[in-house]
Amino acid sequence: MTILKIVEHPAAILETKCRPVTTFNSELKRLVRDMQETMIEADGVGLAAPQIGMDIRLAIVDVEDEHGLIVLVNPELIASSGSQTDIEGCLSFPELYGIVTRPNAINIKAQNVKGQMFTFQAEGFLARAILHEMDHLDGILFTSKVEKYIPSEELERVDS
Repeated sequence: MTILKIVEHPAAILETKCRPVTTFNSELKRLVRDMQETMIEADGVGLAAPQIGMDIRLAIVDVEDEHGLIVLVNPELIASSGSQTDIEGCLSFPELYGIVTRPNAINIKAQNVKGQMFTFQAEGFLARAILHEMDHLDGILFTSKVEKYIPSEELERVDS
């Protein structure tokens, strides 16, 4: 496996609407494994293809719960409800954090690495992480949704 370079803002690819994945092969599976290693190395909970310089609709999320690694190929939001407000950060914006409001519950459909369609429901932090990564696939950055920025030194006090 390979640790990939994470693209940081202001790279143009981060604001590009990605194209659908149409080929489901061993290369895609290897890319997912490399993205997972990269995400773990960077201590993230999600990673989208544009964050590694690829304009394809592929994202992964792992919030270390019972769901484990969730691979989202060509994901679409089917429904959302409720509201939650919390702190978000992004691997493409090191040391930048902000308060963001997102739906609390979501229902999505996506394909897996074999191209098989599935639906998935998520709530709370998992829903937040999935929506954050799905936004990347449409060139939407979390900074466009920030209600208030949190200096990283304040965040460290919150975490301790």
